[in-house]
Parts: sequence; C-alpha cells; structure tokens
Amino acid sequence: MDDITRANHPVLQPIDDKELARESWKIFQIMGEFVEGFERLARIRPSVSIFGSARTAQDDPIYLLTVDIARKLSDSGFAVVSGGGPGIMEAANKGAWEGKSPSIGLNIQLPNEQSGNDYQDISLYFRHFFSRKVMFVKHASAYVVMPGGFGTLDELAEILTLVQTGKTRRIPIVLVHTPFWEKLIEWFKETLVAAGTISPEDLDLFVILDDPDEVVEYIFKHYEKISSGPTPEERANFMEL
Repeated sequence: MDDITRANHPVLQPIDDKELARESWKIFQIMGEFVEGFERLARIRPSVSIFGSARTAQDDPIYLLTVDIARKLSDSGFAVVSGGGPGIMEAANKGAWEGKSPSIGLNIQLPNEQSGNDYQDISLYFRHFFSRKVMFVKHASAYVVMPGGFGTLDELAEILTLVQTGKTRRIPIVLVHTPFWEKLIEWFKETLVAAGTISPEDLDLFVILDDPDEVVEYIFKHYEKISSGPTPEERANFMEL
C-alpha cells in the first residue's frame, strides 16, 4: 500500500480535536464509575448476584420464585445484588428488601426497559455495561441466573469465561428453572463439547436447580470448607478483570 492510499485509509484519517477531547474525557467518566462502585461495594460481603429478564411480569411464577430465593438468601446473611431494574431484577431486590441483608441495585441507563425499582438499600448508576459487569463479578460469592434474554446470557457467559480461564475464583453458578435452561445445556453438550470448543469438565462449572432451599443449600455447601471471601491471590487476579 503506497503512502497516498494509506493516507486516504478511513482508519488513518485525522480526528477532530473536539471529538478527540470528548473521547478522552470519557476515560474519567469510566474511572468515576469504577471508583464509586469499588468504594460502595467493598465492605458488602458476602453477596449473591441474581440475573434475569427485565420483562418478567410481577404475577409470573418465575418472578415469585425469584422473590423467594432472594429472601432466603438475604435471611441467610447474603446481600443480594441485581441490575436494579424491573422484572427479575425487581424480584431479586424485593426479596432481599424483605429479608435481613442489604438489597443492592446496579442500575444501567438505557433508552428502553431500564428504570430503577423501589427495593434498593444501595443504588449505583452506570452508563457503561462493562464497568457495571465488573461490579457484579468482583464481590460476588455466588451467581444465581434466572430465565432471561441477551443480557442474562451475556452475564452468564461472562462469569463462566472468567472462572474457566482462572481470571476469577470458582464460585457457585446456579441456573434456576430446568425447563428454561435444559435445551441450552443440551446444546452445550452436543455442539460445544463435541466440537472441542469447551471441555466436558466445563459443564461442571454450573448446576441447574429449581427449589429455593436447594439454591441456598448449594451455595452454603460450596463454602463449608473455604472462605466466602477472596484470597489475596484472587484479589490480585481481580485487578485484571
């Protein structure tokens, strides 16, 4: 590629100084989200992050199941962290609100769907999904994943990847409601394992449960022999999330 062609390449076109300044200042906005999240959540341990659809109605059995799970976790001493919005997120915060431990919402600013629910003891607000996702992972002692859409699948894939690659510690990852998840897990086995894109033992990174008491019991059993908090080595790994 000669100099003239290279100079006209769209990737190499000069950027307007004002636009560059706006992009640079976004760094400070992102830093602010991380700093506030770290400071406000650092002392809240142990906690369980609960995920699920923003579109689930309040009279839906899955909504009511989520309230029950969150309440039992809260009464057992776990703070509950959700995305702060409606649907399953609201159900998680509501259950925690009715329990003994803090109810935390990590709200995201979106053009549609997201609006903060009324059951949050601590509310944080994010413009960027990636900084919000770090907050979900960094202090979580467990993940509970209810039925949901793309956002829920994104969070599930994120934590599975981090645990699989050793970027975060092994924590309980519980998928709730077998009828919703069984076809996806079947695809994991028949397609991903068969193609060699994941290992058979990667299927042991999570469990599928349906009963609220079983969810709480599974999380407690995981920590019977280890601390619910990260080790110094694990905290060092968190810095690379």
